[in-house]
Amino acid sequence: MQDLQAAKDIVRRHHADLIAPGITAEDALAAHTGPDYLWRGFHPFGALRSAQQVARQFWTPLKSSLTAMQRREDVFFAGRNQMDGFNGIWVVSMGHLMGLFDEPFLNIPPTHKITMLRHCEFNRVADGKIVETAMYFDLPHLMVQAGFDPFPGQTAAQLVQPGPQTHDGLLLAPQPADEGAATLAVINRMIGDLGQWNSGLSLEDELRQTWAEDMLWWGPTGIGATYTIPRYARQHSGPFRAAFSDRSKTTHIARLAEGHYGGFFGWPNFTARLTGDFMGHAPTGETGEFRVIDIYRRDGDKLAENWIFIDLLHFWKGQGDDVLQRLADGDL
Repeated sequence: MQDLQAAKDIVRRHHADLIAPGITAEDALAAHTGPDYLWRGFHPFGALRSAQQVARQFWTPLKSSLTAMQRREDVFFAGRNQMDGFNGIWVVSMGHLMGLFDEPFLNIPPTHKITMLRHCEFNRVADGKIVETAMYFDLPHLMVQAGFDPFPGQTAAQLVQPGPQTHDGLLLAPQPADEGAATLAVINRMIGDLGQWNSGLSLEDELRQTWAEDMLWWGPTGIGATYTIPRYARQHSGPFRAAFSDRSKTTHIARLAEGHYGGFFGWPNFTARLTGDFMGHAPTGETGEFRVIDIYRRDGDKLAENWIFIDLLHFWKGQGDDVLQRLADGDL
């Protein structure tokens, strides 16, 4: 637990420096990251392999666009990574980066109004430094706030999404080890039950094995948020399964839990072939990558809430629809 608490402290200092007045992004990253720092970000950034690259390509432009930035954090926890035999320590932070949208960002025009960039990050800490980060963010959500609709006709609700219903997602203090183990066990059962789409049960009964009946699924812009097992099955999971085939096995870089919260990310998590209509697009027959972060809240022996980040811009570019280019061309 002491190692987890020390890692949390490092990440919190880093987060404070990144938005502190008078501290540049380059200085903040140099102070808290290791020499071989690896940062993975959603399209169009991809994998960057130095703190200087991350500062210049992502943080400095973002801070120039979202002025007076605040970190509105909803979930914060740490844990040891199941995927490497519970050796590596990762610290997870989820919420919104909020600011005044005063300058363009990736050709998204400013609104000069309060704007919130939904995001989640996993930070691996070793030898007192952050050595690896997965920084996933919902750029289509930013586009919607600027008055654009990159994915018309989404099946679930478009919202500025809240944190946990229980308002207890900031795990600043140590948590009982058995609670984290219980959360990770439910997540692993869910992955085993649902990961290959071949349980033989109805979709709703599959979900009931590991999900609460009043589950909340906070999905990305383009898909949306949905509530209860029947509506989730109708508004996302059913349409998704109907649209894709040849789904690969699930692979994760990190999977961990602490207390009642847990999650994972992959690069990619899985691949699947688009053989049906999805998100207003006709089938292409092409296989695409799904880069995903999932964050979960457990209630008892079931998953009660799930926040999902999917790199839809990367996926659709691979299917022939470059949304950022359409925005730059004035076709969005």
